[in-house]
Amino acid sequence: MSRIQHILDKAERDGAVQRMRVVVETPPALASLGTAPVVAPPVATLTPGPSIEEPPAAPSTRVVADPRLDPRLVAASAPSSITAEQYRALRTRILHGDTGVAVSVVLITSPAAGDGKSLTAANLGLAMAQEFQRRVCVVDANLRRSQLHRLFGVPDSPGLSDVLIGRAALDDALIAVEEHHLTVLPAGAAPTHPAELLGTLTMRRTLDLLRSRFDTVLIDAPAAAPLADVGILTPLVDSVLVVVRAGVTTKPAIHDTIAALDGSRLLGVVLNDAA
Repeated sequence: MSRIQHILDKAERDGAVQRMRVVVETPPALASLGTAPVVAPPVATLTPGPSIEEPPAAPSTRVVADPRLDPRLVAASAPSSITAEQYRALRTRILHGDTGVAVSVVLITSPAAGDGKSLTAANLGLAMAQEFQRRVCVVDANLRRSQLHRLFGVPDSPGLSDVLIGRAALDDALIAVEEHHLTVLPAGAAPTHPAELLGTLTMRRTLDLLRSRFDTVLIDAPAAAPLADVGILTPLVDSVLVVVRAGVTTKPAIHDTIAALDGSRLLGVVLNDAA
């Protein structure tokens, strides 16, 4: 845990800056994401998006050919930027690093709201979808404060909540963002009891279906505290990525979040807004 401790100390010490920088701890190696890498380079050569053949489309009845992506999704809006390159480096660390942790279904959370987990999930999903023939789905499981539909510029419903209550079929809720070879499952209509919905057998079956259709499923989950949602979702996923914000997220909050997670599923800690 020495490198995790280094991340905790740096998160408490550094202040936020205008340009994003992220450091991710993926045992046993340390990777970086941001404007200037400070550790070892990616462990595998990055491959740009397909040039001859398009990746196979995942089943979906809705297609968005020209979405209005949030400009902060630099993996798509500024693919040549240093920050976008570092998202691809993070992708490589996760997909090709020898961490011993499965990465087919990855839950992304944070100690508190505002740490940047939704932006991390969206940019990471776009970066992963740029790999040749990789099918990627980004799921908005934050049924209380959904963000992904705004970031991707897609309709917010029907979505996950509508699938879970039986109002819509999964194929009706999935949205193919055709230009970026990515599929999005928005949160849907805000339910009355979100935690209970996430804990249903239907949620488990939905994730099993997504796992069978996609190579990678990224789940944008609510913040870990004070909600029960992350604890409900964690047993259903392969691994968990924790996003913290330098100068904002406190060290006790990071400790509490990591302690509450299943250690065998912890993929790493991403330090956001580091100097």
